[in-house]
Amino acid sequence: MKLIIRNLSRSTTESELKAMFEVYGVVQSCNLVLDKETGESKGFAFVEMPKPGDAKAATKNLNGSELAGSKIRVKKAQP
Repeated sequence: MKLIIRNLSRSTTESELKAMFEVYGVVQSCNLVLDKETGESKGFAFVEMPKPGDAKAATKNLNGSELAGSKIRVKKAQP
């Protein structure tokens, strides 16, 4: 299941994000979206988790939580 994570702090790294989601299960991929010109984070990312149950648990527990001073939003990504 692919999840979208919004409202990330510009200082958040892919490894921090991956570690946060790995608490709930295997993370297949973690892609922080970067600005092509500046190389800085655009404030959102995609995380893929192979087991839907793990992804749902991560969504339920991490949506609205705080990471690096920002209240993040986690939901299922639209295709």
